[in-house]
Amino acid sequence: MNLIDEFKKGVLYSAIGKYSNVIVQLLVQAILSRLLTPKEYGVVAVVNVFLVFFQMLADFGIGPAIIQNKKLTKKEINSIFVFSCYLAVVLGLVFMSLGYPISLFYSDAIYIPISLVLGVCVFFYGILVVPQNMLLREKNFMAVNIVTVIANVLSGIISIVLAMAGFSYYSLIISNTIKAAFLFFVFYFKTKLKVSFKLDLGPIKKIFSFSKNQFIFNFINYFSGNLDKILIGRYFSTSSLAYYDKSYQLSLYPNQILTNVIYPVIQPIMSDYETKMDKIKNVYLLLTRFLGTIGLSLSIFLFFSAKEIILFLFGGQWDGSIATFQILAFSVWIQLILTITGAIFQSANRTDLLLVSGVLTAVTNITAMVVGISTGKIEYVALLLVFAFTINFLQTNYLLMYKMFESNYAEFFKILFKPALMAASQAIIFLLLPTLPFSNFINLVIKGMIFVFVFGIGLILTGEMKVIKEMIAKRK
Repeated sequence: MNLIDEFKKGVLYSAIGKYSNVIVQLLVQAILSRLLTPKEYGVVAVVNVFLVFFQMLADFGIGPAIIQNKKLTKKEINSIFVFSCYLAVVLGLVFMSLGYPISLFYSDAIYIPISLVLGVCVFFYGILVVPQNMLLREKNFMAVNIVTVIANVLSGIISIVLAMAGFSYYSLIISNTIKAAFLFFVFYFKTKLKVSFKLDLGPIKKIFSFSKNQFIFNFINYFSGNLDKILIGRYFSTSSLAYYDKSYQLSLYPNQILTNVIYPVIQPIMSDYETKMDKIKNVYLLLTRFLGTIGLSLSIFLFFSAKEIILFLFGGQWDGSIATFQILAFSVWIQLILTITGAIFQSANRTDLLLVSGVLTAVTNITAMVVGISTGKIEYVALLLVFAFTINFLQTNYLLMYKMFESNYAEFFKILFKPALMAASQAIIFLLLPTLPFSNFINLVIKGMIFVFVFGIGLILTGEMKVIKEMIAKRK
């Protein structure tokens, strides 16, 4: 099977999984946002920041390293799995003990019992790393995505039932733990790995060079991406954190719909072409053109439709998220393209450049967050973050185009010219559109139809429609 066919097959299964998950998540969030208050969501948003950190520690850069290193034997992968089990036990116990310092930091004792429950969740996410990435290494995208959809449906049903029964924020925490356990057991039996008490560090040393850079990048990237939530939770109210987190998570949905469909496929397939920089560059530019064409116009639509989207999906109690979401909408297209850059660095075995990019990103993001939080307004935090994302977009593509591909900005930005024209036409149309007097749902439908119509006309007039058709039909 050639490269394009592998991509098509991988993206197809990934799309089925991701789109199903987005629909499930939106439905679950729409229901839960009417059952739980912003304050309850704020409590969960606080602990989720630490949960993500421990998930990153549990991965330890092992996942991408397993995919990249084609010389690892089944026995060596099993040894890495045993190591991950020991690591998961330690991290789970440490997380359980963190309830006390977290409760002191946020002046709320509720985080003590919550940390005990999530310690179990950390354990399951830790032992999940190897079996899940082993399936991706084997390009078994269908199994990974179907099982993940089932897990999300199960988790969603449990969270809704628990919320209706009055379990408050525990409805989200317990369902997440059950989801992690379900994913592990299914992937574990599918990969036929074996649990052993014997610890062999030889295979860990074999992947250490790759996983070390990946882990340090993930570590730095975590703080540059989550410090805002940690500080907002500390210096603002839990409701403010909930408004901010809700708008931020909503701004990431385009990533789940578009980039997260492509991202899991890139490294497992492109790692076979590790030394062929021209091929990797062409794939990156092709994906950038596709994501830019959709992302730039989508950013404009989300900005002008923010009120209808927030109020229709989550209800009137979430109107505090509207302004923040409008600001973050301008970063949607940037995040779409930036998200795939990590897999491109990994595919070329250049986690050293990925690490450099991560350090520069961290410095920019953290500076923006600290300055934004000092203003006392979550809208300013969002505005400065968009500015930081823009700088990071430039520096990351400098490392890719100049250092890795030995090319330049001109080749990169040339492919974004027509997508920018399409976005400009969207902005003009929505600026001229009068205020619609209907319900949020009807207004959203009308604006959505306008977006699709103008986008379609733009594809035809700029010739991007022809390019997309050629991309789909291309065989080699």
